Amino acid sequence: MAIAIASLTASAQSVIGKWVTEEGDANVEIYENQGTVCGKVVWLKAGPDTRDTKNPDTNLRQRKLMGVNLLTGLVKKGDKYEDGKVYDPHSGKSYKCAIWLDGKDLKVRGYLGPFRKTQTWKRKQ
Repeated sequence: MAIAIASLTASAQSVIGKWVTEEGDANVEIYENQGTVCGKVVWLKAGPDTRDTKNPDTNLRQRKLMGVNLLTGLVKKGDKYEDGKVYDPHSGKSYKCAIWLDGKDLKVRGYLGPFRKTQTWKRKQ
């Protein structure tokens, strides 16, 4: 019984899993991939056929956002995952990124030079 409770507590404290973005317009599944942590779109409020129309690469503007990795290359450093990238499909821009747990919430911070923006994502129930 103690082992079962410990494993539930460990998984509840992991960034791995499904998260609802701050705007509530997407769900992102965060997973491990070859020693890094990534996050891909698994649900979109606008529907599964939504395209990546703001992508700076004109060849990618017709791809569906469903399945696109918004978070890539994050490496665990202490209590945070850092040195990754976050792609913002609303603007078509990518930023340096860090994520970490804040209680039950996930903080997702994008960096551009000295500027930064942090969002709070909620775990998908």
